[in-house]
Amino acid sequence: QVQLVESGGGLVQAGGSLRLSCAASGSILRINAMGWYRQAPGKQRELVASISSSASTNYADSVKGRFTISRDNAKNTMYLQMNSLKPEDTAVYYCNADGIRTTWSPFVSWGQGTQVTVSS
Repeated sequence: QVQLVESGGGLVQAGGSLRLSCAASGSILRINAMGWYRQAPGKQRELVASISSSASTNYADSVKGRFTISRDNAKNTMYLQMNSLKPEDTAVYYCNADGIRTTWSPFVSWGQGTQVTVSS
């Protein structure tokens, strides 16, 4: 079993900043790619940013230059630094990870989500 737990969401004014964290735990041998997704009310879940095991990153056009994804492999933790937040960034943010368990079976796991609300 592999669990992902997000933290760091909250309410912030437009132009403000938040830092999300995603901690992975359980029978993990290796984590490959990790990513942040978000889902706003009435919209589909979308990829915000992803990071590979070698720290190669990818961002949605809507967050480029404002958000920064990073990871600490020693702690099995991923972060999302969100600056210059806009009301349209309001959503539930989910973390995702895929990798290999200690049993050598693959896994894909999701966190429970953390709410980010940006007021205008």
